[in-house]
Amino acid sequence: MGTLPGVASGTNVARGEEVSVEAAQPTRDHQTVTSEGEPLHDLPAGSSLRDTRTHVDDRGTVFELYDSRWDWHPAPMVFSYCFTIRPEKVKGWGVHREHEDRYVLMFGEAKVVLYDGRADSPTFALVSEVHLTEYRRQLLSIPVGVWHATENLGDKDLVIANFPTMPYDHANPDKFRLPLDTDQIPYRFEGVRGW
Repeated sequence: MGTLPGVASGTNVARGEEVSVEAAQPTRDHQTVTSEGEPLHDLPAGSSLRDTRTHVDDRGTVFELYDSRWDWHPAPMVFSYCFTIRPEKVKGWGVHREHEDRYVLMFGEAKVVLYDGRADSPTFALVSEVHLTEYRRQLLSIPVGVWHATENLGDKDLVIANFPTMPYDHANPDKFRLPLDTDQIPYRFEGVRGW
């Protein structure tokens, strides 16, 4: 008995009959890193990633969160805070209209999903997933008008420090939200809860 492309043949051991079984067609992996090991990302225009430095000795580690001498971002340091996300939870969707976020993951494993909602952007409607980890800490900038949501991928609390480009205004927060299951953003989180 011949086989068709995508169909594997075999023998039904119980009956001694030859049978055809549908086999999935293999697909080639797409490139995710350069030959130097650098991750490839399609990011919304104005977003950027920058590795931070971790120094290790026999006592432990020190990691640098931010240094203006890196020339990573033109806005000065004016405010900073940390937030946590519990396992199997998502914070988002949120967007800012006046300030940028600048994240650095301190502990845990995260997926930050970015959606470029800026109609005048060259990357309008781009959806990006950025994976952040304590094993390779990076700074991530999120421009004004880019929706973002952060999922905890690990089994412990996720800790992220943010250095937004303006202080928080308690009386008039620059934070606008959509529900996680909104039809306005073409992305779905599976099996997680949050808002």
